[in-house]
Amino acid sequence: MITSRPAALAKWLGGIVVHMLLVLVLVTIGVFLIVRLVPGDPAQMVLGLKARPEQIADMHHRLGLDQPIGKQFTSFVGTLLTTGDTGQSIAYNVSSRALVLDRLPVSLWLICCSAVLVVAISLPLAMTAALHKGSWVDQLVRIVPTITLGMPEFWVGLVFVLLFAVTLKIFPVGGTQPGIDGMLYSMALPSLTIALAQTPFIVRSLRTRILDVLQSDFVVTLRAAHLPERVIHRHVLRNALLPALQLYGMKISFLVGGTLVVEQVFGLKGVGSLLFSAITARDFPLIQAIAIYCALGVVLISVIVEILGGLIDYRVRGGAEQTMAGGVA
Repeated sequence: MITSRPAALAKWLGGIVVHMLLVLVLVTIGVFLIVRLVPGDPAQMVLGLKARPEQIADMHHRLGLDQPIGKQFTSFVGTLLTTGDTGQSIAYNVSSRALVLDRLPVSLWLICCSAVLVVAISLPLAMTAALHKGSWVDQLVRIVPTITLGMPEFWVGLVFVLLFAVTLKIFPVGGTQPGIDGMLYSMALPSLTIALAQTPFIVRSLRTRILDVLQSDFVVTLRAAHLPERVIHRHVLRNALLPALQLYGMKISFLVGGTLVVEQVFGLKGVGSLLFSAITARDFPLIQAIAIYCALGVVLISVIVEILGGLIDYRVRGGAEQTMAGGVA
């Protein structure tokens, strides 16, 4: 019996979904244990050393820490599944979910702009370096982006603020401007700060892969057929994209956590700055909400990258096409 193409693809996608759900379950358990495993009494940490016993008891009740551990977990998971919330924020006294969703658009803008800049910078640099292997252009492309690896993002951000905002007055010092154009204008410096930290890895990986593909037999065949170089380069780039795409997806995942410092430097009211405030205030429900939403974002990015990888290279589907062609029951 030959496995049909829809069945093979459904099995492949099902495996991705199962993996995603497993990761989310493990993250949920980990987030739940944050408050329970942290050294000391969480209520005491929130209220301070001079808190009275009745205040600590009231905080235990608010956090649900006065219940059996099993009931705490079922209540935590039930609330999370039904409302997408982890409880009332201690510092803001409102829903943690509402706070995260209110700050989420700014962080999404920052992540998306940074991701686009990474691609816009990495692709031409890697292609240029590979096509001029061994030349001064190649050496320049390989050395210059690597310099940013030794520069902390907060330092690069401060330099950009001093140069482009304070001295040249091209971009705003911080905050966000209204409208789409204003948001893009506001995200220019912070997204460039983040992109420069991730670009060297993508350039290095993509350049190596492009060089490997350029030496493959099919490129020799295409050139023997006297096809235009731009057509050959398009085929080369497509075959070289998969490893870089996987690394790119991982780096985008790092962007989710890397916005904390950059948002603080540029005064952006996103999830990163909210997390900083929550940690400072020891707001455990809010910290839990941010952790879960960030984990969900990272998992979704990983799933999208894996699906795109499967569309680019059928081998990523774990032999689904081979199963379709020759799987015998």
